[in-house]
Amino acid sequence: MPIENTYSVKLNLNESNLNKKIHRIIQSIPGFEILNSSDSQRPQLLICEVGENPQKNLKLIQSFFEDGHLGEVFITSESTSPNMLMKAMRIGVKEFISQPISENEVRQALEGFRERQSRSVKPRPHKNGKIISIFGSKGGVGATTVAVNLAVSMAQNDADCSVTLLDMNTLFGEIPLFLEMSPKFHWGEITKNIERLDNTFLSNILTDHPSGIKLLPSPAYLNGHVRPTPEIMTRLLSLMKQMFDYIIVDGGQSTNDTSLKVLEISDTLLLITILSLPCLANTNKLLKSLTDLGYVQSENIKVVLNRRMKKGEISLKDAETGIGKELYWAIPNDFGTTMEAINNGKPLLDIAPKARVTKNIFDLANSLSVPKEEKPKKKLSLFKR
Repeated sequence: MPIENTYSVKLNLNESNLNKKIHRIIQSIPGFEILNSSDSQRPQLLICEVGENPQKNLKLIQSFFEDGHLGEVFITSESTSPNMLMKAMRIGVKEFISQPISENEVRQALEGFRERQSRSVKPRPHKNGKIISIFGSKGGVGATTVAVNLAVSMAQNDADCSVTLLDMNTLFGEIPLFLEMSPKFHWGEITKNIERLDNTFLSNILTDHPSGIKLLPSPAYLNGHVRPTPEIMTRLLSLMKQMFDYIIVDGGQSTNDTSLKVLEISDTLLLITILSLPCLANTNKLLKSLTDLGYVQSENIKVVLNRRMKKGEISLKDAETGIGKELYWAIPNDFGTTMEAINNGKPLLDIAPKARVTKNIFDLANSLSVPKEEKPKKKLSLFKR
């Protein structure tokens, strides 16, 4: 079988004979190169020996992860202490190689590493993924609910479609709660290590969800984390466009420089609103500000009405007159089903696949994923004026 990639390995082994033996085994396997100990390049695989002071060794390995050196780590040791092995697993160590060294065991560990790397998302130089930003015209309009369920629907709509979900709520993003996830990493890893950002680094900090999407959440706490700058977001989203078909961004409601840069480079902005006068007034102001200042072209902004009730004091026609733009989509109000999904940490497709609100968001995802020339110009059937 042809070897397409070469993976870099660095050895941190105290015992000379052990170093020589593992060195020889790795050299005999195509597709791996061993870096010198003085080489400053970040290895894709680090093999460390845990000696007489396991606590100190594991603390050093943990700092390797925390500093952004997020390639895989194997450890080898004469000790097989369950406590030591459990601590190693908790900090992210992938493989344990027992001593005395077995060549077959080392080979199996390296082949496992190669297989995991082959499954990671690779850039596609000739592909150009689409960025869809979800932005709330006011707090509490359900922008995160739309973002989460839109991303899951897009992934479920096409098995060959790759989707990532990015949480840009810089204060207490809630996406992990909506999906019952406990991600180990967040975009704070990127802001601290922007010089290391590549597809391997990014693949390692994304968290997989059973629906097929990959998540990059915001930090649970901002303590010690550098906020993303416009330059950092430009670089991150540029890489994501090479790796994914669709990048769904939960942009929150902030209009700082970084948020505006994200909106500027997005292919589509879904502006979420509801049928209330304050919210419609905010929607009108946002539309004018974003277009007048040149951040987003008017044709790239699609206003999505959330929680639409059949009977309301404000009609759809009045809403469109108030915001000065035609509504693109209307999501029906189903508070009970939506709250059940949120409180269970599940997407709507898992909780209530046949509910109107679920089917509606699935159709919204479908409308955004078809080629522009095939999209219907108007969706009157959605509104039933």
